[in-house]
Amino acid sequence: MQLRNSLAIVIIAASLWTCKEDNSAEVAYEKEEAEIVEEEKILEFGFDINNYIVKRDTIQKGDSFGEILQRNNIGYPDIFKIAEVTKDTFDIRKLHPGKPYTLLFSKESEKDSLPSPETFIYQADQVKYVVINLKDSIHAYTNKKPVTFVEKTATGIIESSISSTLEEKGLSQKLAYKMADDIYAWTIDFRRLQKGDRFKVLYTDKYIDDTIYAGVHHVKAAYFEHNGDSLYAFEFETDSVKGIRDYFNENAKNLRRAFLKAPVQFSRISSRYNLKRRIAVYGYKVRPHKGTDFAAPIGTPIMATANGTVIESTRRGGNGKYVKIRHNDTYSTQYLHMSRQAVKKGQFVKQGDIIGYVGMTGNTGGPHVCYRFWKNGSQVDPFKQKLPEAKPISDSLKVKFLDHIKPIKQRLDNIFFLEAEPKETENNISEDLTTDIQ
Repeated sequence: MQLRNSLAIVIIAASLWTCKEDNSAEVAYEKEEAEIVEEEKILEFGFDINNYIVKRDTIQKGDSFGEILQRNNIGYPDIFKIAEVTKDTFDIRKLHPGKPYTLLFSKESEKDSLPSPETFIYQADQVKYVVINLKDSIHAYTNKKPVTFVEKTATGIIESSISSTLEEKGLSQKLAYKMADDIYAWTIDFRRLQKGDRFKVLYTDKYIDDTIYAGVHHVKAAYFEHNGDSLYAFEFETDSVKGIRDYFNENAKNLRRAFLKAPVQFSRISSRYNLKRRIAVYGYKVRPHKGTDFAAPIGTPIMATANGTVIESTRRGGNGKYVKIRHNDTYSTQYLHMSRQAVKKGQFVKQGDIIGYVGMTGNTGGPHVCYRFWKNGSQVDPFKQKLPEAKPISDSLKVKFLDHIKPIKQRLDNIFFLEAEPKETENNISEDLTTDIQ
């Protein structure tokens, strides 16, 4: 009996130990299984970057497509074949210095003494890119990164300048440029804002891949209190064929004149139109100055002061590189001493479009743009002209405009000036991804 009891105790103990071992093994297995986490995909240009060795670089001056591939162990026979097969999709000669490119290598190529890439990706800008498959089935295609526009609102009370007000709130300075040059250029002098002036803005920010901030896209509406005046501004498309948009007040009156005051932003006038100007270098002889000089650093964008057609984009004598625009049968403008032009003869440009960049070509003692204004074929002082207002809203569009701005004005009126930070709305708009790289 005692022996049977002892055997029973041994069997029970053995069973408990076995269960304990089984449970320990099960817990260990579960722990091991929990630690096996699938590597998260990192998608870029449509590729899971985790699956490749990635090499990033920038196009250098003098680089060519062939030289880049040759440096990465692709021979000229293959380079020629790649160029021929892909030429209808992308011109390999159009690689611009400063633009980034990416090479993707197979992870298996680590074993090779001379690894060569499988894919070449060239970024034409922040959004557009071209992908060239270099192996097996050689092909190329263009694409765009997804772009999202996020509506936001912002307010500010001026203490010293609009730039400092925006900086304190962590807002883009582009808002200042848009309000000063696109919206209120003819109604507010932003160099003479007063303490206590205040504003509200309804605008959209641009994001690439939902995370990369790409700046202010456009201003939808604004409200500015200045000198006791309340100035509303609402964006509205007046010409859908040419894509012309203007800003109008709550009564449908255009806020613009036909011409901007200056062809460069936040510049200073270094020399005015003066038919009796005398210069010491020339023995104080009268040498008329038929333009207005705006001093600005080399490379500063020069804007068309009004809508029109480019009739000259060339280089000539003391004018250096210049652009001339015919706006209508009465008015033309000319922009001298550019470092380079950004438009061609025959091209239609809109007010505010960049037509070139400040330089020192021709006869000039420093970087500036000489702005010349022609009326009926003669050069005149633009600041002494009674310039026409921009085209008003047609009667057929006025009702549509007033209906369009009604909810927008209500939104503006409901924004409190004490709002500390710009707030995002839920109006996210994704951009279409189907344009080719030029």
